[in-house]
Amino acid sequence: MTERFLIFAPRGRDAAIIAQVLERGGLVCDVCPGLAELWSQLDGDVGGVLVTEEALETGGVQPLLDWVEAQPPWSDLPIIVLAPRQLGLRPPAAALVLERLGNVMLIERPINAETLLRGAEGALRARRRQYQARGMLQERERSEAELRRLNETLEQRVAARTRELEAAHETLAFALDSAGMGSWDLDLVSDTSRRSGQHDAIFGFTEHQEVWGAREFLSAVIEDDRMPVAAAFDQALKSGTLDIECRIKQAGDGVRWIVAKGRVEYEEASGGAARRPVRMAGIVMDTTGRRLTEDALHQAQKMEAIGQLTGGVAHDFNNLLTVIVGGLDMVIRKPERTERVVRLAEAAMTAARRGEQLTQQLLAFSRRQMLRPETLDPRRLLHEFEALAKRAVGEAVELVFEFAPAIHPVRVDPAQLESAVLNLVVNARDAIIQAGKAGGSGRAAGRITVTCRNVDLEQDLAVERTLAPGAYVEVAVADTGSGLDARTLARAFEPFFTTKEIGKGSGLGLSQVYGFMRSAGGDVLIESELGIGTTVRLLLPRSPDAVVEQKQAVVDSLPLRPAANDETVLLVEDDEQVLDMAIESLQELRYKVVVSRNASEALEYLNSDDPIDVLFSDVVMPGGMNGAELAIEAQRLRPGLKVLLTSGYVGEVGAGQVVGGGLPVLTKPYRRDELAHKLRMVLGQV
Repeated sequence: MTERFLIFAPRGRDAAIIAQVLERGGLVCDVCPGLAELWSQLDGDVGGVLVTEEALETGGVQPLLDWVEAQPPWSDLPIIVLAPRQLGLRPPAAALVLERLGNVMLIERPINAETLLRGAEGALRARRRQYQARGMLQERERSEAELRRLNETLEQRVAARTRELEAAHETLAFALDSAGMGSWDLDLVSDTSRRSGQHDAIFGFTEHQEVWGAREFLSAVIEDDRMPVAAAFDQALKSGTLDIECRIKQAGDGVRWIVAKGRVEYEEASGGAARRPVRMAGIVMDTTGRRLTEDALHQAQKMEAIGQLTGGVAHDFNNLLTVIVGGLDMVIRKPERTERVVRLAEAAMTAARRGEQLTQQLLAFSRRQMLRPETLDPRRLLHEFEALAKRAVGEAVELVFEFAPAIHPVRVDPAQLESAVLNLVVNARDAIIQAGKAGGSGRAAGRITVTCRNVDLEQDLAVERTLAPGAYVEVAVADTGSGLDARTLARAFEPFFTTKEIGKGSGLGLSQVYGFMRSAGGDVLIESELGIGTTVRLLLPRSPDAVVEQKQAVVDSLPLRPAANDETVLLVEDDEQVLDMAIESLQELRYKVVVSRNASEALEYLNSDDPIDVLFSDVVMPGGMNGAELAIEAQRLRPGLKVLLTSGYVGEVGAGQVVGGGLPVLTKPYRRDELAHKLRMVLGQV
């Protein structure tokens, strides 16, 4: 700021004297010859104005008054007026001019030089503060302008980012819909959620489901899958990752297979406290079509594995039939030699029992069914499975089973575990045979070792495999075959990937083993080295439940129990030879026998008034109604009627009815003593 005073004193030497006084005090002064010149300099930086009162009485003061009144808000120009001493009030016109000038300091004459200087300095200090205020206002205006510019830029960036997010969201939603996936976001604190329309469509909701959380999801899962799904949710809260496949009951009463994957978000913890899970978000996909295809492929793979057993099974059955046929032939030729007949009959019975055991193993292995997990002892399961595995391997390769003395229980479907181990054993056998061919020997020379032991999964490996650390059971299949290179090892679990010749394998074995192990809460690890061999490790989590021991009925040690009161048995059997044998057995046990060859004949008798104590029926029969359906209808017609079913192979439909109805079954082939004991149990007399 230029600290100068504008002086307008038109009479005599007043202006020069005033300027001399102020300049002696260090002030800069400009003397204006007239009001017009004074007014013209006001727009520059001025510290103050000094004017005589008589100068204001001349014409031309209006522009000065207009300028004063038009000052910006920060400005209040100090004006010193040198006025003659007044004995009374000023004239109204003069008073009005002073009032309109605003910030006026009156100094009466005669002038005291020091008073004049101090007044000018005070006016200058006030003017400095005004200029400071102007600077602050200007800075604030610049800041506000910059803030407005930044706000405008930020708004533009926010708008652009919002458009990008909306576009990304639309793209993601379109991609998820195209893939048949629905998205979900669970608030674990309030148990509320946000879901996409595709999510609700998968669950069969025709309208938006307002309340939907973990409880509602579990209630939609079918009862057989609910417990492992709940365990998977609990595990996900610890591991941070959810990966489940289960069946749900849609709102329209349909059962669908779904896959749900998600990740957990945690609240930051302090003071060493555990992190608190607050959110879980992910996707859900309907995999029913894929599961149906996989089930068909799985069955094909299982049939392929059974094909591997054909040679060994045929060999064993022919040996058994040789004993039975040869023994019966010699009995027929010389029936009078009682001691020889008994010896040959006992040998035939032993062979037949071995054939029965082999048939039951094949039926258990080849059945098609949903997963039915049981808490079992894996060592016992593998021990019983050992004979079947050795038939699949053959005599060219050595197969050894080694078990640790104490094995944790596991909860799995036994048939699925047998299928997985058999698949690995067959793969190991093929690898050994291939290694023998590659070595030029033309014959296999190797060893397959199946081991079972308890292991503790460490934290690092558990996180890597998305498993919970802790106790597991390891079932390992190791071979001395040719081994796998790194490229093959990386693709080992891919569906339809196989190293076998065309027509020798489907490429589904390891992928199905992997799928089964993940559904059981475990994992599969492969270790291989070229020229050394391969080891496949199945990891199954330890079950907290105890193994339920199955008590075997020791029929041989029980006394024969014939009919107590000549009870009547309605016998339903379509095979004539089996019918004759059953009639003779029942009559020897002193039961009255009523014969029907199909369900229709049995229903005619059931609708009569003739007495019946027990219905003994085959399960698989022609005529449109099987034995299980007949039993249900018979108990409807005659409430409280006792029922005993028999079959060598129940089949899918019959199995569901037998198990669902809780009907007792006597497995074919059976002996008279077994029939007697079972009938006594059914009649409640044991």
